[in-house]
Amino acid sequence: MTTHIILFKVTLIAYFIATALYLVNVVVRHEKSGRFARWALFGGIAVHFVNMSLRYYEVRYTPIADLHGSLSFFALCMIVLFLLFDMRYRLPVMGAFISPLAVVLMIFAGISHKPLLELNPVLDSWWFPVHVTFAFLGNAAFSLAFCAGVMYLLQDKMLKSKRFSGLYYRLPSLATLDSINNSSLTLGFPLMTMGIISGAIWAESVWGTYWSWDPKETWALITWFLYAALLHGRLSIGWRGKRAAIFAIIGFLCLLFTFLGVNLLLTGQHTFDALKG
Repeated sequence: MTTHIILFKVTLIAYFIATALYLVNVVVRHEKSGRFARWALFGGIAVHFVNMSLRYYEVRYTPIADLHGSLSFFALCMIVLFLLFDMRYRLPVMGAFISPLAVVLMIFAGISHKPLLELNPVLDSWWFPVHVTFAFLGNAAFSLAFCAGVMYLLQDKMLKSKRFSGLYYRLPSLATLDSINNSSLTLGFPLMTMGIISGAIWAESVWGTYWSWDPKETWALITWFLYAALLHGRLSIGWRGKRAAIFAIIGFLCLLFTFLGVNLLLTGQHTFDALKG
């Protein structure tokens, strides 16, 4: 078993332990489990960083050109941003939503693991890590908005039905969840925009055109317009609460299709098959 596989499994175990501890924190209101979960995530991202660094040293290029690397890096960005938000909001209950999502990404990353091939010459550019870093950090920010939106709708439903489960007493206020949604959007939108711009500049240097209406580019633009509409609604029309939560959920589902659905189901320059050397 290679060092990469060992470190990957250690990372997955750390994220799984954090998920279990966050769920314990929510279900039985065990406060210490939330703190232990946070430390498990810190340990997990430390091992995750080491793993990706060794992977880079092994192949000498940013190792996120395939499905395995992309899913793994997405999970890493998600956990890092969550921990930064957690320092401000101190909401272990959100960890019970984010960490399972990261675990699912890591499991699929493990299933899709294959030996790394020689890098496609198209990707042999310093624009590649710049583009994907902006894109995945933006995706991670939107994953936080998605989780905040789900939590908002759950609490809103319980308030209207007057049926309160144990989860209700662990959820933050609707105002706090709306604030997290807004902060995530405010962070994620410029990151996504920079990802699209850097990708367009890179495309021009390779193919001589900034935009070719490739399926991935088209769906990325659709997703960008969805989040632009949500941001405009918040800033200009005063969208708040349930409407913003629903938009955040729809936007993230569209984002997932752009990231996975397009790559796996459609053909084009951005599919994982096109990235093979």
